[in-house]
Formats: sequence, structure tokens, C-alpha cells
Amino acid sequence: MRRLTALGFLLVAALLALTAVAPAVSPAEERLRVEAGDLDDDRPLGEVAGYTAEETLDIDADELSPADLEALKYRSMARIEEIRGLRFEEDVALEVVSRERYRAESSREGEAGPFVNEVWRGAFVVGETDVDDALAGVYGDAVVGYYSDGRIVLVVEEPDSFRLNRATLVHELVHALQDQRFGLGREGETIDERRAETGLIEGEAGYVPALYDDRCGEWECLPQDGEERAELRERPFDVGLFLSIYAPYAAGPSFVASLRETGGWEAVGRAFEERPASTEQLIHPDRYPNDRPENVSVEDRSDDGWEPFTEEDGDGNASTALRTETVGEATLFATLFENGVVSRPIDEGAGDLGRYNYSHPATDGWAGDTFLAYRGPGNRTGHVWELAWESDRDAAEFADAYRDLLEERGAERIGASGETYRIPENRSFSGAYRLTVAGDRVTVVGGPTADALQGIRLTGAERAASLPGPTAPPGATELAPQAGPTAARAEPG
Repeated sequence: MRRLTALGFLLVAALLALTAVAPAVSPAEERLRVEAGDLDDDRPLGEVAGYTAEETLDIDADELSPADLEALKYRSMARIEEIRGLRFEEDVALEVVSRERYRAESSREGEAGPFVNEVWRGAFVVGETDVDDALAGVYGDAVVGYYSDGRIVLVVEEPDSFRLNRATLVHELVHALQDQRFGLGREGETIDERRAETGLIEGEAGYVPALYDDRCGEWECLPQDGEERAELRERPFDVGLFLSIYAPYAAGPSFVASLRETGGWEAVGRAFEERPASTEQLIHPDRYPNDRPENVSVEDRSDDGWEPFTEEDGDGNASTALRTETVGEATLFATLFENGVVSRPIDEGAGDLGRYNYSHPATDGWAGDTFLAYRGPGNRTGHVWELAWESDRDAAEFADAYRDLLEERGAERIGASGETYRIPENRSFSGAYRLTVAGDRVTVVGGPTADALQGIRLTGAERAASLPGPTAPPGATELAPQAGPTAARAEPG
């Protein structure tokens, strides 16, 4: 596992399922709550509950009262209206909670399951650990705020002695405005689709605070607190998983800025009607909206010993439809960075809004991908991962990067022909991997042993003798339920 040494970010995310008993509410938490009121329907744009963008406030940043919080909230709402040119339709409740309370309320039970674990394992992101455990490590210590159903929650280490983070408050208020004007529901079904939609939502919520900061020479502003950045610096995250989750926050603001620069705020509003279809479009805004991802169909060629995972029908029963995923360009970059293939610093080449740069020659030519997972003897799992590229050269470049990844993981080439590799059992991601390049397609087959690879995907004479199996369309399920906003569950900030 690699460690990010300067996590200069504002990570905000959806709550996990509430299963634990929360600690008692402290007096400070009880004090730091502001309920939602009623907004005047006829008020001017940029004036909220009597507060304007130019308002000055007599506030001690070290001893905020509920009245102070309310005043800061309304002034921030007025400023957001002035920047964005949209009115809030409803007020928003606001409260501050301790990180201890957040951890307790956001803890979850159970495991991600073999399909989910195989996808993240096959992508060389999460190896021996259950994905849910790895997610808890990313979210539990990093979340500084979230918006959910008309309510903003700010997460701090100590409510008795905290400084309000201006960017966090503005970020969450933008989510409230989005919810009221556009809705935060998403339609994407795959990791990549949902990361892309989240990139629009989080991108605007990251871009508006930057515009707000630009006005702080003109407006009176509270000093920006660095508590959250210091809290997150040098934490031992699962870096690949973090970078996959964080892609919407890193690439989204630049994507939204590009929309506004070319078509004004109207273009941003239209993007909520036609949301980005892939993280490729976030990373490369010039590819939105016309460069759509390719539908990569994958034929099931397994033998009787290996069974592909299938979808469930509406009653929770297994169906014949193959369960698949699409990983996408951003997570592919995260894979290469996590595994030492990307040698440059993560922020090299990033703009002022992006913080991290997800573009790399080995992944820039991504056109689409589909991942199938299999269950075999002893409930061991394997996978077939087919990736489409814009050109033969792009495919070859990614294949070279994948070989470098295998080498970084200690893989040895085995067999007299073909490209089959084995990672020893004493290393993470141990098992066998077969790499095939055909024109603009790269196919990776992974399994516990070299013999298992042939059972997961028949080749040669065995393939010719087998009956054709069903063909899987692109991915059908999002694997990380916490990684972005939904209409029915808590929204990330």
C-alpha cells in the first residue's frame, strides 16, 4: 500500500448504513444546531432571511453560538445565490457533530460479497481485505461534512473547540441548492457511470467555493481553517480505493469550470439533464458530451467448473443475466498509481481546481471496459476483464503498463507460450493472470491458479469444442454504494 503524503482535499461522502448505537449527544453538539426556517418567496436574489452577500458579522470564530451559525449560514446562502444566479427554494438545517458520533452512526456490518471483492481485487486496488473494511478506513477519518434531505452535518474532532470551515459549509449549501433546483438522484449503474455523475454534482460544489474565495477580498470572510487538512495528512489510506472514490471531487470542479467557460451557468444546468457518461469525460472535458463510452460485450467461455455471477431478479432470485461492472478511466489511473506504475507526483499537471491529475498516457485512450467475475471450486473467484481502447497503440500502451504492474507485484511469467503470469502466494493479489492483446482490445483473465484460467476462459481447441455461452452487456451494478449521491439515501457533500 502506498501513502499519500499531502492529502490537501475536502473529502465529503454519503453515510454508510446506520447500524451502531451512537454516543450520547454532547452539550456542545446540542448547542451547535440550527433548524430550518421559512424563506420569503418574493425576496430579491442574493438576500436570504434579511442577510445579503455584503453583510458584515460581529462573530468570534472560536466561540460560535447557534445565532452565529445561523447568520453565517444565511450570509453564505446569499453569496451562493449571487455567484450561481439561482435562489434557494427552501431553508436548510445545520448541525455540528463529533467524529466519534459520526463513526458510530456510520458504521456498518456485513461484507461486500465475493463479486464486489473480486472486482476490486482484479483491478489491483483491494487485495486481501474485504472492500467494506477498506472503505471504512477511507471514510471514517476523512469525512468533514455531508448533506442529506434538507440537512447539513459538519463533522469535527471536538465540537467544544472547533473553527467553522468556510469551504465545507459552502460546499454543502451548494448541494442543498442542487437538490432543490435539479435533484441529486442518479441513473448510472456502474462504478464509472456513477463516478461521472457524481463528478458533475461534486464538481459544482467544489467550483462554487473557489469562486466564493475569489470574492473574499471584496466580502468579509471568516479565516479559512486548516484543521481538516492537518487531520488528513499522511493517513495510511488504501490509496487506490481513495483515488477511485475521490475522482469526482478532483476532476469535477475543472469539468464544471470548463462548462461554464464555454456556455455559462446555463451549460452547467443543462449538464444535469445530460450528465457525463464516464470519468473519461470528467478528466477530458473536451470529450463531453459527444465521446460516449463503447459498449464492450464479453462472451462467457467458462467450463462447468466455473460459474459466472448473475444478476438477481426483482424477487432477489438469481437470473440468467450476467452480472458485470465497468471500472472506467479514473479507477484505471488509480490502479496504476497505487501499484507504482505512475511515477510522477499525483498533483503534477493538475490545475488550480483539480488538485490531482488523473490523466496518464497509459489510460488516456480508454474507450470502455466490462468486468465479469466467476465462482469456482472451493468458492474461489476469478474474472475476465475486457478493455476497449481508441486505437491499437492505446491498447498496446495499456498492456505495457499492466505488465509493469504485474512486475511491481512480483509476478513471474510462466508457460511456454502466451502471456501468463503468476504472483506468489506470499504476496498481495497472489494468483495467475493471462494477458491478451488483439488490436484495440486488451483482455485480462485472473484466477487462483494457472489451471483455473483455462476453466474461467477456454482457449484453443477447448474453446472451439465448447458451446457458445451468453454475452454480457456492459456493467449493471454499482459496487460502492457510498460513493456518491442518491435520491433516497444520504447525499455526500
